[in-house]
This record gives sequence, structure tokens and C-alpha cells, in this order.
Amino acid sequence: MSRKLPLAVGETSRTACARGLLRRGEDEATGELLSAAVLAERVGWAADLVSGMAASPLAARWNTSDVAVLASGEDAGGRKLPSNAWMALRRLGWTVSPDEGIRVNDRIIGMALEQAGRTLRSAKWRADLTAGVLATWPADPVNRTSEEWDLVREAVPGGRYMPSSVIKGRTRQIAAFERQYGRLPTDVFELEVGPRIARMLLLSACDGQQATVERHETVPGRALLRLQLPTRPDPRSYKDWTWVACRIALPPTIPAGAVLHLPTLRATGGQVRADLAYTHAVPRAARAGHTVALGVDCSTVGSSPAGQHV
Repeated sequence: MSRKLPLAVGETSRTACARGLLRRGEDEATGELLSAAVLAERVGWAADLVSGMAASPLAARWNTSDVAVLASGEDAGGRKLPSNAWMALRRLGWTVSPDEGIRVNDRIIGMALEQAGRTLRSAKWRADLTAGVLATWPADPVNRTSEEWDLVREAVPGGRYMPSSVIKGRTRQIAAFERQYGRLPTDVFELEVGPRIARMLLLSACDGQQATVERHETVPGRALLRLQLPTRPDPRSYKDWTWVACRIALPPTIPAGAVLHLPTLRATGGQVRADLAYTHAVPRAARAGHTVALGVDCSTVGSSPAGQHV
């Protein structure tokens, strides 16, 4: 199946996501049919291996300097870092490995690095926000003066257009830290507890040697996901991994002509939930000729200019 979406004149592509459910699977090595509970157990074993490995780089790199290095987009030699988080971490030499005696393939390690890298990248925005608020700490955290508001908005990246509630929320968090410890935190990594590691499989970080997804040839509302899963929580060799085929009933929101991408899987409550990513064609937005509408909050409709004419 081609991963390239054919586009007509006047069209562009859009990537979206829909929720799905893996109800059962089939072990291709034994032919055994796996119930939802058994499938969830095996997905959970793989997710535990991934999250366990992701914890190592997160704990080691959860600091201002390392997050800044990753966010800079360049390695020590000035080369541009790959957009994929797992490839960027490898370029920087931030690798992981399973516990002694555990055998996983390189794609499982890639998923762990991808999860760690995405978490580290997401911390950069909070780090910059916290640094800006700390650098312009007001005399009264509850009531900033207009001059103090101007200062903090200049210090925070994009602060001029940032909602005041975001800055106020971070200010309250820092003030609570100050009341507890008698001083301001040095940065966001002291202010916040370490990140929680989600129990999931980011299959988008894999290739066909770990997982594949194909739409049914004649029934566009169905797809087949194949992935390697462990047969035990502590796989000791590659023989403890087998291919499992899972048929998926696609949500009606996924167009018949959309290109499917490898999903993200979560095993919870004896079920496997899937975030089904797909790319589909949409009309290209025109530069002019749009219908203009004004949205007004219901609580202020009476006092708004539009509300005066309702």
C-alpha cells in the first residue's frame, strides 16, 4: 500500500486522528486467537518494556541544559537534528538499553527513545515560560501592575499574545513553591516533579520490521494491524516475540481514500485502545472569498457590539 496520498488540483493534505479499539488478535506463529484481555496483556508487556527504558534518558536529561540542547535543533557539530525524536536522541548519543537478560529488537528501543524525546521537547515551552516569570517576579504575585505585566510579556516567548490565565497559573505555582520552601525555584525542573511516563506504544517510531498497517482491499472500513509482541513479560530471546494480527473496524470519520499511519496503542482495563492517525485530502484554502463570522461568548453577548443587534 502506498503511503503517498494522491492529490487533485486545488487539494492539500491534512493529518488527523481517530480513536479505535482492538477487540482481538491472532498469533501468527501458533494460530491462536487472542481475546481482548490476552491481547491487552501482551500489549501491556511491550508497553512496560518501552516505558521502563524511557525512564532512563528522562531522569538523566531532565534539566535545563539538556532540554535546551535538544530544542536547539543542532548537535555538537552544528548539524541539524532529525525531526523524529528517537533519531535526534541517538544523534546526541542519548541511548538506552533493556535490563540485563531482556531481549528486545531495535524498534522497541526506538519507541522508548521517541517517548523520552517527545517528553523532553515538550518541556522547553514550560521551561521558557517559567524562566520568564521568574526573571520578572512581581512585588505582589497576586496583583501585577501594568508595568509588571509588560515586563513579563516581554520576557516570555510569545508573551504578547499569551492568555493572562497561563501566566497567572504559572505565577500561582511558583508562589506556592515559595511559601513552602521560603525561596523561588531555580527553574521549571525544580518547580515541577519529574514527568510521568505513559504506558503506551508509539508505533509511529517503527518500521515494517516491528509493525505494519494496511487497509482492507475491498472493505475500506476495515484495516489489518500486524505487530510483534512478547509472549512473556520478560522476553529472554527473539523467540519470545511473535507477530500478532489485529483486525480493526475503522471509525466512519476516516475517509475511504485516507492513508493510514501506524497507531499509538494503550492497554487499559483489559482493552487495547488505538489512536488511529491518517492523512486525507482536503480543499486548499483560498486566499480570499471567505465568509466572515464573529464568535461571541454567551456570557457577554448582551454587552458585545454584535449582541446589541441580536
